[in-house]
Amino acid sequence: MTEQRENDMNFEDEKDYIMRIIKELVSVLISLILGKKYVAVEPEIQNKYEVSGKKLGEYYALIDRGEIDAAENRLLEKIDYTSKEEVAAAVLFYRYLSEKEESFLKDHDFSKEEVLDGLHRIARNAGYSEALELIQQ
Repeated sequence: MTEQRENDMNFEDEKDYIMRIIKELVSVLISLILGKKYVAVEPEIQNKYEVSGKKLGEYYALIDRGEIDAAENRLLEKIDYTSKEEVAAAVLFYRYLSEKEESFLKDHDFSKEEVLDGLHRIARNAGYSEALELIQQ
């Protein structure tokens, strides 16, 4: 096996690992926030979530236009960490972002690692640090 192919495999393994961690963290956080087992959040349910009066769909639209940094900055500036709905919206924001292709994120100066960092920030600031510890074990 060539060195380039081995490097490509390691990169793919790392991306898969990051995606698994993101999915686990989203699942655990949403379950903790909503007080029930997380399976999936339907689009209609997502529409009820907002951060400081701005619907989650508006943040998704910014992401889709490639305005990821602007969307994240607005979200983080406005979020009320004492509101379960707003924290859930932030978690769903990062889940949506994690589902974007690596090339899309790269084209807009973002990465899966930054998605994971954002989820960690949300968890810590909302008082769910224990969830991080469970997942990182």
